Amino acid sequence: MGRIDELEARDEAQSGINVDTAEALKAQAATQPKVETKGGIKVTSPDGQFSAQIGGRIHGDIYAFDRDLAATTGTSEFRRARLTLSGTAMGWEYKMEQDFAAGTNLDGLRDLYIAKAFGLGKLTIGHFKPYRSMEELTSSNEILMMERPFASATGIYSGRQFQQGLGYLYGGRNYSAGVSVFNLRGASGPRNEGMGVSGRATWAPIMSGTQTFHLGASASHEDANQGSADLAASVNYAGRRGPSQLIATTTGASRNQVDTFGLEAAGQFGPLFFQSEYANASYGQPIGGDQEVETYYIQGSWMLNGGQKIYKPQTGVFGSPKVTDKGLWELTARYDHIENKDLFNTEAESMILGMNYYVNSNLRFMFNYTQGDNEVTGDETAQYAVRAQFAF
Repeated sequence: MGRIDELEARDEAQSGINVDTAEALKAQAATQPKVETKGGIKVTSPDGQFSAQIGGRIHGDIYAFDRDLAATTGTSEFRRARLTLSGTAMGWEYKMEQDFAAGTNLDGLRDLYIAKAFGLGKLTIGHFKPYRSMEELTSSNEILMMERPFASATGIYSGRQFQQGLGYLYGGRNYSAGVSVFNLRGASGPRNEGMGVSGRATWAPIMSGTQTFHLGASASHEDANQGSADLAASVNYAGRRGPSQLIATTTGASRNQVDTFGLEAAGQFGPLFFQSEYANASYGQPIGGDQEVETYYIQGSWMLNGGQKIYKPQTGVFGSPKVTDKGLWELTARYDHIENKDLFNTEAESMILGMNYYVNSNLRFMFNYTQGDNEVTGDETAQYAVRAQFAF
């Protein structure tokens, strides 16, 4: 029996050591930051009060043109080369993003804001996109074509994409509503003190596992100071780096204002997807009435080997599909039109056919063929474009 007592005593001692070791390891872990590497690199403080995540995107493009009347030159470029730092600090979200392909310092500044849950929604303070066009609010990593349509900062909001101001967004199970007040100058532009306000609301009456139908509306008022540059609508109707056409402009000496309203509809039905927007904008003129600009587009896609777009009801946009190990192929098409209703033959349109290949959740290759048509000059330049897109 003495031998048995001796073994039991030893086991109890060993058990005590194991418990002490486990407690020591637990106490040590409580003082160490949490590091996550799934889909990126994220570090969280032991108390959960602070976190930081690193992300980025590289979009490398090649363009070739089928010339008509306009002078064009094929080229290649980094369309985007962004580095992003985001996370939380004492209950506030933050995001800092720089696009090195657009320039250094303020020229390349994209998102730079802090945000916090406030009431039923979220308050955002800083530099971000105003709540308006659906396609404008869709991430460049998830847009269907290589460039956005004319109902965005690629057209009626020409050059006015990221603005400084305040935003409040509320998102429910199948709807969202947001309003933003902002300064009209870009981060690198002159301090003109012009102001704007915009709002957008969305609703998805159908939202099942394989089917989604989306409706939305938006409005925007931009009122620039008289001493600032005129507000304009300008389009590259044959793709990026192709010929451009000025569609409308304000007259800053007395009426430097633009009022815009838009309607949107989109849907995803299994492998099929469509999205369309209509926008009407009024550009201030001192005499003879304002210039009215009308633009609309319809675009769609078909997933050839499974997969479907992911709907984000709290922001009212569609994202990229989940990608399997075999990758996903997607056929795409768009018709895009813009017209100044008060200036004869001041209109342009483009027709785009494309294909996307999603290698995995980080890598996508894109091909677009764009046929442009400029009614002002009669030019019908076409473009072939290819993109390699990597994001993390």
